[in-house]
Amino acid sequence: MDRKKELKQQFKETSVEAGVYQIKNTINNKILVGSTKNFKTLNGIKFMLETNGYTTNKELQKEWDQYGKDAFMIDILEKMEKKDDPYFNEKEALLALEEKWLEKLQPFGERGYNEE
Repeated sequence: MDRKKELKQQFKETSVEAGVYQIKNTINNKILVGSTKNFKTLNGIKFMLETNGYTTNKELQKEWDQYGKDAFMIDILEKMEKKDDPYFNEKEALLALEEKWLEKLQPFGERGYNEE
């Protein structure tokens, strides 16, 4: 039982990291670029894809079902640096970071799952 308490405490102390990620289809090289306030949510996205419950992007779900989970890689593109500034807007900073990666990778149309 002590081990369980220890793991819970460790989980609580783990810092929450925000940033931009990509889900890449290694068969056709199409990518989805997204952002999250907490990279731990990527496990939830992966679970939804594996259980056919990812309704956010139907094309990605369709190809996940078609090619299988081994055809996809989930990578962190950039972690957002949080600032101690009281005027720092995390939501705006995260959106700006995502826009930077969307501009850089252009994951639209034949190249990806994002919509323009």
